[in-house]
Amino acid sequence: MPAKKNRLISWNVNGIRAIQKKGFLDWFKNENPDILCLQETKAHPDQLDDALKNVDGYESHFSWAEKKGYSGVVTYTKIKPSKVHQGIGVKEFDNEGRFIVTEFSEFILFNIYFPNGKASSERLKYKMDFYDAFLKHCKELLKQNKKIVVCGDVNTAHKEIDLARSKENSETSGFLPQEREWIDKFLAAGFLDTFRMFNSEPEQYTWWDMVTRARERNVGWRIDYFYISENLKKNITSAAIHSSVMGSDHCPIEIELKF
Repeated sequence: MPAKKNRLISWNVNGIRAIQKKGFLDWFKNENPDILCLQETKAHPDQLDDALKNVDGYESHFSWAEKKGYSGVVTYTKIKPSKVHQGIGVKEFDNEGRFIVTEFSEFILFNIYFPNGKASSERLKYKMDFYDAFLKHCKELLKQNKKIVVCGDVNTAHKEIDLARSKENSETSGFLPQEREWIDKFLAAGFLDTFRMFNSEPEQYTWWDMVTRARERNVGWRIDYFYISENLKKNITSAAIHSSVMGSDHCPIEIELKF
């Protein structure tokens, strides 16, 4: 049998209803990925029209926050999952609508909107607790030799190469030592940063501050990632950032897996 390619795209859309008005569905149709993961949808499915809930050729799986207009993720998939979960079984994290977990024959896919820690010390603690709970969950799956893909807005730039102004942001949540160390721990547990497998260049970003019009100057941060477990290394064929795609303060990212 010929190898089967799976093309996955992830994008923090900063409001699915807002991006719908900016040509999102045309972009989606043109890209035609096998799986599309969106974060920060900011909507309950009841607030969405049929065009967003029932995209031709795709199943859609939503998770939403108890708080209105906040957080939320959706996974659109052409490949039928064997199981779908809206969390990892930890109520304080699951009730913010930050996870869709879809299980396929070849891998488990985590579509996650990780918390932002900038608002307060309490939210930074929540973010770090979220990180730790997720890593613990992944370690359990790795013990079972599961193949794992993790995508989404991680809300942390890993290394100095991953943001334009590292010194100025060394005390800002999103580039704090403890946040960066968590990514180190996550990778050490058995994960790979797919983009850096193919591209070691600086000035490769996925988020830009809209207020300061930072995108025009490419003063950005790489905080959106596709990670794969090391047992999928032989399956990955490409990884890319689509920085020219507009409509959000983030841009889409992509990988291709071959089985």
